[in-house]
Amino acid sequence: MSYKGLQENIKQLKTPAIETWENQYSDRDYNIHLEFPEFTCVCPKTGLPDFAKIIIDYVPDKGCVELKSLKEYFIYYRNVGIFHEHLTNKILEDFVAACKPRSAKIVAEMNVRGGIKTTVETNYPQ
Repeated sequence: MSYKGLQENIKQLKTPAIETWENQYSDRDYNIHLEFPEFTCVCPKTGLPDFAKIIIDYVPDKGCVELKSLKEYFIYYRNVGIFHEHLTNKILEDFVAACKPRSAKIVAEMNVRGGIKTTVETNYPQ
């Protein structure tokens, strides 16, 4: 089976907006740690579900992420076929575009599949 064409348009994937609210402490660096332990998406190769814990650590600037919209953003992926590596980078791109943090780290701890546990981490800025 070929992987060709399975992820050609992943960067153009139209995901729900992540909302923000004004950070009243933007004069100070502090870390916000978020975990979403019930993340699901679909393997683009097999169509089977993938389960993960998504972890976000970020230092906000002018805006903080509104959690309900972030949860709705994550739920969007339930029926999306996406490779773990693309998923993690897409979340980072969308997250940074939404809240423009000073720094951010996204970690996708995927559940074991085929006897292999995959963890993907990406950072902003690089």
